[in-house]
Amino acid sequence: MSRPNTLASLDVPAVIATLAERDPVLGEAIGTLGPFDLAPGYSTPPYRRLLSAIVYQQLSGKAAGTILSRVLGLYGAGRFPSPAEILATPIERLHGAGLSRAKTLAIRDLAARTLDGTVPTLAQARRLPDEELIERLIVVRGVGRWTAQMLLIGGLGRPDVLPADDLGVRKGFQRVYRTRQLPEPARIVRQGRRWAPYRSVASWYFWRAADEGQ
Repeated sequence: MSRPNTLASLDVPAVIATLAERDPVLGEAIGTLGPFDLAPGYSTPPYRRLLSAIVYQQLSGKAAGTILSRVLGLYGAGRFPSPAEILATPIERLHGAGLSRAKTLAIRDLAARTLDGTVPTLAQARRLPDEELIERLIVVRGVGRWTAQMLLIGGLGRPDVLPADDLGVRKGFQRVYRTRQLPEPARIVRQGRRWAPYRSVASWYFWRAADEGQ
């Protein structure tokens, strides 16, 4: 199995030119939003990224960061616990660090599925096609398609991922195309066919557009 391309391997000027040619409206927006500079964290294993993602769900960044620090503090010097250590930790101790019951169950399921091989190692994840990797990750309690897509883009640098359900992408799309209402994900998926195989790049620009509109 060949290793998928990454954002780091792209000829960014050529990608931008292709997107602008295929979608002039997006191309005009790209011209005003500045250079593409997403820098994925290629060295973090999926287990660690997903554990952090679960902790951060539905919380402000500050609150989630505090809880994550407390969880890591259970294992000394703020290091990341292994899956086996998570499973060996009494549930009450995880609760005491600030994790809800649902998140405690989720990170324990993540740990178990990492140990049984469902959640791949970083080396394995780098070789898996996008959809196969997503299907393996979403069986973990608390991990949905959006979370898996964020790992694909931010953790593995996959160039052709379109998180059409993401609120930031939808808001950015609305701003770029000047739609009256927030677009439905299905519309973004249809429009996104012209951005392939660089839909991660297009998504990044929608996030930028959403930020510019705040």
